[in-house]
Order: sequence, then structure tokens, then C-alpha cells
Amino acid sequence: MNGWTVIYTDAFPPAVELRRAVLDEHQIPAVVLNKRDSSYLFGFVELLVQEADAERAKAILGANKEELSIDDPS
Repeated sequence: MNGWTVIYTDAFPPAVELRRAVLDEHQIPAVVLNKRDSSYLFGFVELLVQEADAERAKAILGANKEELSIDDPS
């Protein structure tokens, strides 16, 4: 995906979706790319933003770090 960069990676999909929602609230377009294997529970889910928005997105997520903390039930 040209022009997009990964700003967050996690094995727990809801953690990535939560961060995408926060970025959406700040009008930053974000894409979730699921690289997990469908047969086995391994692999990662990536959160991508446009390169021009990467620093701002990281700052927003960093400022909301405590609110974005969720436990992986697995």
C-alpha cells in the first residue's frame, strides 16, 4: 500500500480496532490489515495510516495510552 505506513501492530484484533476508532474520532483515516492465519491463531493485525498523518497519529495514541489498555483474554 503506497503512501501508507504501519503505526501499530498487535496479535489481539480488538486492540487494533480500538486504536483505529480513536484515530477516526480525530479525522485521521486508518486501515486495519489482518495478517492472522484463519485456521490457527497466530499472526498479527496492523494499523496503517497515511505517511503524512503518521506522527500525529502516534502522538494521539500515545496521549491516550491508558485509555487504550485492554487485556487479551487468550
